[in-house]
Amino acid sequence: MSLMSKPANPQGKGSIAILETLQQAKTQLVASAKNIQQISSDLFTSLFILNSQIRFKPTTGQAYWLYLKDSQYRLSLIAPEQWSAIRSGRFIGACQLQLDLTWTLKLSSDCANDSAFLQEIAARRRQLEEKLQQAEKIDDVLPVYLEALPYYSRVLASALAFSLKQSMQKSGISGLSFRQAEQRFLQLIE
Repeated sequence: MSLMSKPANPQGKGSIAILETLQQAKTQLVASAKNIQQISSDLFTSLFILNSQIRFKPTTGQAYWLYLKDSQYRLSLIAPEQWSAIRSGRFIGACQLQLDLTWTLKLSSDCANDSAFLQEIAARRRQLEEKLQQAEKIDDVLPVYLEALPYYSRVLASALAFSLKQSMQKSGISGLSFRQAEQRFLQLIE
C-alpha cells in the first residue's frame, strides 16, 4: 500500500520564501500620509484587484490588464490588443502597482459606460464602507492576512495593509474609528 502525502503548501512556496517576499515588498515601500477618503479608495481598488486571479509576481510601475472571463477576474501581462476577446474575456481596465503598494485601475471605456457594471462596483464599495464604519478601528479592516487569496495576492495584501498603516500613522488617523478619521479630515479642510 502506497501512502501519498499532500504537499504542505500546494503553491510550492515555503514560509521562508513568503517572509522574504513580504520583507522585500516592505523595504521598497514609499508610503505618504493619506486622509480617510484616500485610504478607503486605495483599499477598495487594491482589494478589488488583489481578489482577482494573479499568476505572476507583479512589480511596481508596470502596466497590467484586468479581465473578466467565466465570472472570474484575472490580472494579465497581456494587453487587450495583443489577443482576442474570446481568449482574454472582457477587458475591465489597465492596472498599475504603485510605489506605496496600492493599485490604480483605469476602467476601459466599455466598463466606464456600463451602468450594470458600475452598479456592481458601487455595491462592492458600499460593502467595504460598511465594514469600515462598523469596525472599532480602521486598522481592523486592513488585509493583514487573507488566507483565501493565492500566494502573490496574499503577500501583496499584507504589504498593502502595512503600507496603509504607515500612511494612517503619518496622517494621525491610525487607531481611530472611521467616523473619528472623517471628523479629523473635516477639521483639516475647514
